[in-house]
Amino acid sequence: MAKAQFHKNQRIYVKPVGTWAIIERVLPQWAKGLDEPIRVHYDVGLGRDFTAEELQAETATPLELDTGGQSWRLIRVRNKWQSEEDSAHHPFPGTFPTVVTNEKDWGGWRVPGAEYDLDPLKIETQARIILNALPMLNVIQGFVEYVDNEPENVPDQIRQLAKTSGNIIKAILDTAEPEEDDVQAASEYDDVSVA
Repeated sequence: MAKAQFHKNQRIYVKPVGTWAIIERVLPQWAKGLDEPIRVHYDVGLGRDFTAEELQAETATPLELDTGGQSWRLIRVRNKWQSEEDSAHHPFPGTFPTVVTNEKDWGGWRVPGAEYDLDPLKIETQARIILNALPMLNVIQGFVEYVDNEPENVPDQIRQLAKTSGNIIKAILDTAEPEEDDVQAASEYDDVSVA
């Protein structure tokens, strides 16, 4: 007895031909008196039917987040200048966030307590963005690589997002001193919005 291993409209790799194709029809071969087909063939529009052994499903490779061995963490630092009562309107009274980018609990990003007091929600959001910057960069790189590898399979809007994403990656990884034109080019990211 045979069961279908692929389904209609599934993208598969056809080994004997060495190309990708879409399954147009699943063709089960039935025998009288049996509840299941004895064989299943697949029509992929290449002139003949193929068996499951001749086809290979497209595998989704899991996106591995490579942080380069870095472990960024968010720690809460006691606010020396304000008590918990004085900062009761803060999301975490008596503390402010610090993103630590070193194995020790120092080095990284922090703001002065007075700046935190002006807009604590904004600073908390900045801390979470910075904390997740390395995984976000990795996801963006994976997205750009996918679009580069499959340009014919993505809509124009996605291709445009990938182009913008590539420019952002370039701006992040570029270690050269920014020129005046590069600073002005940052305005091209203005059309990118976060929903």
